[in-house]
Amino acid sequence: MTTASTTSTGVNRARVGVQRFGTFLSGMIMPNIAAFIAWGFITMLFISAGWLGGWFPVANLLGGFGDAATINWQGAMTALAQSKDGATFTTFVGLVGPMVTYLLPLLIANTGGRMVYGERGGVVASIATMGVIVGTNIPMFLGAMIMGPLAAWITKQMDKLWEGKIRPGFEMLVNNFSAGILGMLLAIFGFFAFGPVMLGVSTLLGGIVGWLVDLRLLPVLSVIVEPAKVLFLNNAINHGVFTPLGIQQATEAGKSILFLIEANPGPGVGLLLAFTFFGVGAARASAPGAIIIQFFGGIHEIYFPYALSKPMTILALIAGGATGVTTNMIFNGGLAFPAAPGSIIAVTAAALTPEAGGVGNLLVVYLSVILAATVTFLVTAVILRASRKRDLAAEADSSASFEAAIAQTEANKGKSSEALAGLRAGAAANAGLEGGQSSLSADRAADAVATGTVAPAGRVTNIVFACDAGMGSSAMGASVLRNKIKKAGVDDVSVTNKAIANLDGSEDLVITQQQLTDRARGRTPNATHVSVDNFMNSPKYDEVVDLVVQQHKNQA
Repeated sequence: MTTASTTSTGVNRARVGVQRFGTFLSGMIMPNIAAFIAWGFITMLFISAGWLGGWFPVANLLGGFGDAATINWQGAMTALAQSKDGATFTTFVGLVGPMVTYLLPLLIANTGGRMVYGERGGVVASIATMGVIVGTNIPMFLGAMIMGPLAAWITKQMDKLWEGKIRPGFEMLVNNFSAGILGMLLAIFGFFAFGPVMLGVSTLLGGIVGWLVDLRLLPVLSVIVEPAKVLFLNNAINHGVFTPLGIQQATEAGKSILFLIEANPGPGVGLLLAFTFFGVGAARASAPGAIIIQFFGGIHEIYFPYALSKPMTILALIAGGATGVTTNMIFNGGLAFPAAPGSIIAVTAAALTPEAGGVGNLLVVYLSVILAATVTFLVTAVILRASRKRDLAAEADSSASFEAAIAQTEANKGKSSEALAGLRAGAAANAGLEGGQSSLSADRAADAVATGTVAPAGRVTNIVFACDAGMGSSAMGASVLRNKIKKAGVDDVSVTNKAIANLDGSEDLVITQQQLTDRARGRTPNATHVSVDNFMNSPKYDEVVDLVVQQHKNQA
């Protein structure tokens, strides 16, 4: 079931292409954020300067420092180290170094490989990336993000060479040996060729960042980052460059300012505060609740519709973002690990670590958040006050304009979320709207026109919410519908969430944000497709529940 799609312009196609690239990069990073956080906490607690660094001998064993001969703990992995006076001694390897050197890059590579070619691609990707890791002397995150998918793609092309040509009974032999030999060759290539190249690329990118810092030009990045956030083009920048370079900086200096260029919650809070005091209509009514979601929940997308409803306020976001970056640059503020999501809670945890500077660093980071919020608030207030009379005169249309901004935010992102759904619910309540969505039957008709077939009328037992990454908003949407179906007394229907790339044709009914329905229909043309404009509060859910209940009654 799809709605009519607008003609794509060259700009839109370019934007979608960048979004897909950013989605692919974030798809490698985001599933492994928990591992980054675990590494960050282990580092924060157990390195020699950590909160528990004096806990002998536990901190020595886990943090990887101290003389192993003195501790005499049998069985733990050790390595040679050199003291300041040049003496060589044996120390424990610990968890911190191996996790950032081996575990995190291998997780990224395996995830990227699986995205391209399933489990087989993930295995070969991990083997190949191991060659890149041991062929360099820095954490090889960029190399993992490139070698992982590349190795999986090569594996996929290799399998096509003898697809259908293997004699029966030899499949396992050929598959295992071919993957093993290819992985070996790619690991050797990664060690001698790919690794040194990526080392040069990392050095170049690090040099560019250092050059921007030396010339006090790092705040200029806000001119790119803040508009990119509003248009959901930030993933390629943030996850493709800032996170890997930030991890590299953090391993060397204990913290990195790069983690705060995009994650600083200050600009969003400032914008929402300005709308709270100087906005009109639905935007003003919903802004206070959005502040809580954005600041404490870390869902920055909640403020994007406000900026889209007043595009001039993007200038305020740029000014606020640049202020935050400048503050951290001048006073040497930064985070020890990525703050994901960009909640003040996550920012606090990443800023308070001893290696990052402890309380002093936390105060600098808080100052950057406060100043970024203040500057954004003041500039936005001026913009809103300048147009307040005109906005009040058109207040009758304000709710519809804000609803359109929410829809535009979802279109820019390529998927919806529970946060934007809450905004829409508030806007609809203020305007007395029903959500503006077409009915389920209308979507059925649109789907029939698009595919030339009638949607299947069989019993629906497998409902899947699908989005780009298959995480977050689609998971929440699935939870909402699952509860509705249970309340309706139906307990034999599965409601889950997946990435569109993981749809396998077993789905009976697929629910997607309307901008993604065509892609989902291409993956599962035989399923019933439902287009919604949000994943949390869509009136179509009740129609889906009615459909399921009625089908079960008819086929009972």
